[in-house]
Amino acid sequence: MASQDIAKYRENAEIYKGHEICKQKIIDFQAELGFPTGILRLNDIIEFGYNRQAGFVWILQKEKTEHRFKKIGNTVSYDTEITTFAEHHKMRKITGIKSKEFLIWVPISDMYISDPASGKINFKTYTGLGRNLPVSGFLLEDEQEEDKKKKKEGKK
Repeated sequence: MASQDIAKYRENAEIYKGHEICKQKIIDFQAELGFPTGILRLNDIIEFGYNRQAGFVWILQKEKTEHRFKKIGNTVSYDTEITTFAEHHKMRKITGIKSKEFLIWVPISDMYISDPASGKINFKTYTGLGRNLPVSGFLLEDEQEEDKKKKKEGKK
């Protein structure tokens, strides 16, 4: 199904190939949407596509990737094909991303930041169950260092 969606939205899309350029474009994409730039931790990216008109995004990588977000204690699995419809502070109809909850892999359907000032990001499953987690748990390492500095400066 996701492959059919990719084919459908390929026309008029920005398409990038190769790990390095795709990785940078994905970081830029996350920042543009107001998401923490470390939320999509992928390896060996083959292709990144973004149809801005439809808001459709896809990412292809060579093999499945798992990443443990130490700060929040969650493991996330990224399939070889990830798709979503994106808009500012919201990704919906996500395919290819699962979170490990109590030894069970749970597909994530939506992620959104309803109130950026809260410092929380909301995750929802296809069953409607959800969870709020701190945005700071999904920052890239250099962002985490900046975040620590800002907190220290704020205390002075």
